Amino acid sequence: MRAQKIKAPRGTFDVLGEQTEARATLEARARALLEDAGYERIETPTFEATELFRLGVGESTDIVRKEMFTLEDGAGRSLTLRPEGTAPVCRAYVEHGMHKRRQPVKLWYLSSFFRSERAQAGRYRQFWQVGAEALGSEDPAVDAESIALLAALLGEMGVKPVRLRLSSLGSPASRGEYRELLQNYLRAHAEQLSPEVRERIELNPLRAFDSDHPGTRRVMSGAPRLLEHISSEDADHFTEVRELLSQANVAYEVDPTLVRGLDYYTRTVFEFTSDALGAQSGVAGGGRYDGLVERLGGPPTPGMGWAAGIERMLLAGDAIPGGANAPELFVALADGTDPARRRAAFALLGAARSAGLRAQMELAGRSLKGQLGFAGTLGARYVAIVENGETVLRDMQEGGQERIATDTVVHAVLRGLRTL
Repeated sequence: MRAQKIKAPRGTFDVLGEQTEARATLEARARALLEDAGYERIETPTFEATELFRLGVGESTDIVRKEMFTLEDGAGRSLTLRPEGTAPVCRAYVEHGMHKRRQPVKLWYLSSFFRSERAQAGRYRQFWQVGAEALGSEDPAVDAESIALLAALLGEMGVKPVRLRLSSLGSPASRGEYRELLQNYLRAHAEQLSPEVRERIELNPLRAFDSDHPGTRRVMSGAPRLLEHISSEDADHFTEVRELLSQANVAYEVDPTLVRGLDYYTRTVFEFTSDALGAQSGVAGGGRYDGLVERLGGPPTPGMGWAAGIERMLLAGDAIPGGANAPELFVALADGTDPARRRAAFALLGAARSAGLRAQMELAGRSLKGQLGFAGTLGARYVAIVENGETVLRDMQEGGQERIATDTVVHAVLRGLRTL
């Protein structure tokens, strides 16, 4: 039988080499930034009960209606690969009684997520996000700090040009009144709307603002704005968030057409975009979700959070320089066929690693010239060429070399690195 070449499923990808290094750098920067601000890491299961997303994200959202990967286990339970991170974090907050801790509880994660979407640049069916959630406080400073931390992370990753769009959805009560007003407006202009928007008038009318259909865009340019119909209390909250962002030197623009694709959002919503991504310009976004924990069976708990796409940040950001894991010592063999030299080289490799050096050894049977070329490609600082009882230690940066006893190589390398 002829062997069949199998490829990764459409919309998924393998992370290789330099990509792995770039992701590790991003994770390290996110960890340092968020944990210094009092966030602790959380990881939730890849599978969750489907009902979590139906209740949390909302039956009317595209995610629940057509983008989730859902299956049934052997016991007949409906399970879903997590399509987003906020609902699982809130489920964990309730399940583990985190409301009994000092509030706000500040959590961050870096995980993979799954949505059945049309694969394109910056949008995949399996994707990674870093996210942060602060639960237990309705203080506008929580909103501002959360947004400022995300702005700092995007800055550290060199994401540019970046634009912060900011708005408020108000409370569920004021949004309910506005929803009826918007529905009446859309019904009056139904003939000019796209078929998809017409179908959503009763289910999710706010999504009309996201349409790129020319007729719908013309209609929506004259539509009433939610920001003009929020309560005075919600307006005061939004004003304070803006003032605090200005104090933190975070530039933003108020966009009253901004809506988010998840039902749980209340009050502050925001999105960071970058023109470097083209049509898929959204890099990160989030907002406040003051009723979500209660909807999932917990006590009334305010919440605020965001998620940023790892792939999108790397696409829109500055290239992260390689070489961070370059070996400090590469152990080469003058004669790879000599078992005694190979054993001496292997012992030297172990001693170097025990001393904390990043060390590699020749493992492919290359000629000495090939080994030196490979060590140069790796960016190795030193190469130890193991001979009979002695070793030639070559400084790949300065160009010099010396012949020394093999058991002194590690000390020589450490001494040389200390002088850098």
